[in-house]
Amino acid sequence: MEIFHEMIESGIAVSIHMYGTVLGGLCRDNCTDEANMLLEKLFSINVKFDILTFNVVISAMFKVGRRQEAKELFAAISTYGLVPTIHTYSMMMSNLIKEELFEEADKLFLSMEKSGYAPDSRLLNQIIRMLLNKAEIAKASNYISIIDENNFTLEAPTISLLVSLFSGEGKYREHIKMLPAKYRFL
Repeated sequence: MEIFHEMIESGIAVSIHMYGTVLGGLCRDNCTDEANMLLEKLFSINVKFDILTFNVVISAMFKVGRRQEAKELFAAISTYGLVPTIHTYSMMMSNLIKEELFEEADKLFLSMEKSGYAPDSRLLNQIIRMLLNKAEIAKASNYISIIDENNFTLEAPTISLLVSLFSGEGKYREHIKMLPAKYRFL
């Protein structure tokens, strides 16, 4: 921070990526109040942010448990003339699922699709694994159906998790009927 402040005070032009790095570092070091003050200062002097900077700050805020601020920052992206990327949506959904905010994650997924972003196989497999690890079998099954609708395939780690959850006398064996029919062979 000292070097960063010296750069600013000496008149050195600071790139948006430098701001993003500093903001992300502050958040990761649990200095989110300082990060918020810097962010507000940058907003007030009309610094033009890019989506990568928002992604860094949102991710860091989730990591230190400032979920509401992360969600508010995500909601504010469009007010700065920016559009979330597939990475932004993926990061938000992952964090919402980690926080067990499943309905919010589902709404965000639908919002992503309405915004013209088609889910890719990687994102869908990630969501499925996270939901399965949270024992959200019915929700995971919905996303497995989306995989099928898009002619994607389940990744090896996803298949491995399905097999371990539903094979033999696993504790979720009785939930196998929630899966699409072609996955009930386990």
